[in-house]
Amino acid sequence: MNNAVFKINTPANEPILGYLKGSREQKALTEELNRQTETVIEIPLIINGQEIKTGKTGEFRMPCDHHHVMARYHMAGEKEVKMAIDAACQAQLSWEKVPWTDRAAVALKIARLISDKYRFVLNAATMLGQGKNIFQAEIDSVCETVDFLRFNAAFMSQIYAEQPNSDATQMNRLEYRPLEGFVLAISPFNFTAIASNLSMAPAIMGNAVVWKPATAAILSNYYLMKIYKEAGLPDGVINFLPGQGSVIGNTVFADPRLAGIHFTGSTSTFNSFWQEIAKNLSNYRTYPKIVGETGGKDFIVVHSSADIEAAATGIVRGAFEYQGQKCSACSRVYAPASIWPEIKNRALNMLAEIKVGDVRDYNNFVNAVIDEKSFDSIMSYIERAKADKSAKIIAGGKGNKEKGWFIEPTIIETTDPNFLTMREEIFGPVVTVYVYEDAKYEETLKLCDSTSPYALTGAVFARDRMAILKACDLLRYSAGNFYINDKCSGAVVGMQPFGGARGSGTNDKAGGILNLIRWTSPRAIKETYMAPTNYPYPYMD
Repeated sequence: MNNAVFKINTPANEPILGYLKGSREQKALTEELNRQTETVIEIPLIINGQEIKTGKTGEFRMPCDHHHVMARYHMAGEKEVKMAIDAACQAQLSWEKVPWTDRAAVALKIARLISDKYRFVLNAATMLGQGKNIFQAEIDSVCETVDFLRFNAAFMSQIYAEQPNSDATQMNRLEYRPLEGFVLAISPFNFTAIASNLSMAPAIMGNAVVWKPATAAILSNYYLMKIYKEAGLPDGVINFLPGQGSVIGNTVFADPRLAGIHFTGSTSTFNSFWQEIAKNLSNYRTYPKIVGETGGKDFIVVHSSADIEAAATGIVRGAFEYQGQKCSACSRVYAPASIWPEIKNRALNMLAEIKVGDVRDYNNFVNAVIDEKSFDSIMSYIERAKADKSAKIIAGGKGNKEKGWFIEPTIIETTDPNFLTMREEIFGPVVTVYVYEDAKYEETLKLCDSTSPYALTGAVFARDRMAILKACDLLRYSAGNFYINDKCSGAVVGMQPFGGARGSGTNDKAGGILNLIRWTSPRAIKETYMAPTNYPYPYMD
């Protein structure tokens, strides 16, 4: 038996490759994009390590070319969901007994495979399947995924090292058990890294998982499952279940062994989970732990002392990277009247240069939104802004879905701080600007805090330190991730643990130690060396 006291040191973040013209990595990525474009794969369910084909299938198409089929995937029915739950519960019996260092080794091997052998496979699948340009795919499907795996291994080491005091009369220790039952992981379309972390974070702590991937990210998520298998993750620890959310949810929520939910998605869906769990509460063996990161109406507040170039760039990048399909994307801006004309001019100049199109053209900064439903929803907000007297489109405003789901980066300027595009989550390349009087900075901060039900991310641009302090104070609960002189997106694992409260979720901070603690059920153990042998207290003698 290995009795070494082992510690995993805090890793460095995965380097971001440049993909410069003619570079080795750009050539390799181009070859992989061509290979995947020319290949139609069949995606099965994976339950207890076995590929299962149900015969009920759907087609997976490129957002940038929705006539192009990339995969056909099988969908789970009630029978397969029950099989996956049984497989997870059975696998956990042995997985939780595996030494934590071995669980860490599996995660670290997955990270190594993604960083090296499968870097371009995952990047290409994320670009083609989820509509990301090279940079957005690289920082997501490779760098952030690898960071989650490596940092979580180090965080696990820190958690297990946290132990209570003992003295000469007793030994005390904490045993960090996994949850009693299975964890349901439900992942979104927009980040391959989030999909990996939702399934792997509980697993690394000894839990077994039933994973429902988003259909719109099924290609990259399937490759993740194959990598998990290659790295030695035991069969049944993570079970891969494409399919309809209602079919999977109905079976999962009715099972008494449900021990946790790890979720990223819409606020309305997350709310429905809480309600469904509450209905079934008396049936569960234990109270399920519910961890979720949901919607956002993320903001940038600009102070009159702000750097014009920095503020304009923060707005453009924050709002339009990955077509605004980030939970953290900038969706509303509060700009002071004195410098708004200069910021607007700089932003419009940048938008005049930005190209929109297919991810396979590396010059395109903005690509397609994920599907027709999203396209129609986003365009409906733009049309309502066009029809309202309190709003005007100052950039973009057009969409074309003939070949792909393309929408121009759109800036709306409104005179109404409560206009619907200042309040409601759009999840697309649309940002709304409200121009305020410079003297009403503090009033505007309070307005920002009260306008939206969400509290995920936000930013302030200012040189004036007192203005920064005022924003930090008045916007304290407005954002779980707050940025000073930077865009409100781009959290890095180990540096800015991510999550928000209010309507944005449970704020359990993915990319930090707090998230992993949620997947444990600690047991305190006390051993007494010499127990009392009679009942009276000493003073009673």
